[in-house]
Amino acid sequence: MTRNNLLSKHFILLAIIVIFHSVGLVGLYSGSRDYFLELSPLNLLISISCLLLSMRISTRLVVDLLLVGIVGFTVEWIGVHTGWLFGDYTYGENLGWKWLEIPLIISVNWIMLSFSAIACVLHLKIPDILKALLSALLMTGLDVLIEPVAVQSDFWSWHNGTIPFYNYVCWFLISFPVHYYLLKRKTPEQNKVTIGLFVVLVVFFGILNCR
Repeated sequence: MTRNNLLSKHFILLAIIVIFHSVGLVGLYSGSRDYFLELSPLNLLISISCLLLSMRISTRLVVDLLLVGIVGFTVEWIGVHTGWLFGDYTYGENLGWKWLEIPLIISVNWIMLSFSAIACVLHLKIPDILKALLSALLMTGLDVLIEPVAVQSDFWSWHNGTIPFYNYVCWFLISFPVHYYLLKRKTPEQNKVTIGLFVVLVVFFGILNCR
């Protein structure tokens, strides 16, 4: 694929992400909010599909995608069933099908956030461990924006009604080694789609926090 064709492909994929999130914002501010909330898993699947289509598919990438997805699902299972990670919380009904009380789509969320956060720091001329530190901070910062929206949207809820600081500590402590592993494997890629997706998510949840 030529450079121009690649740029056109990335532009189209990023445009799809922007369009779907824009439509989602309009819908969530409309009288059809409940209907659009039910479509949240679809939006996640579209976003992750655009992210993956922008990258070079390889056996290494597939292995790492599965690994991050499994890690994400496992830590959420531990969190929900024991409270040892994140805090005392349960998942609601707007993230789709569940297995063992955990929405299956949550694995997609961990993959999407990890790869897009890492993409934002790949250009920096610093050691991988510092890149992992910064990308973990970015991912945790994005969770700060996601949490209030998630509670309002019945994605999940905290049993005491308060989002604990411990939740953010766990996000950082879990994402940091995962990101360092991915960086050492050189799996993530930096392009308009991988960076753009992270920016779109920041804007999307930032606006929703203004409700």
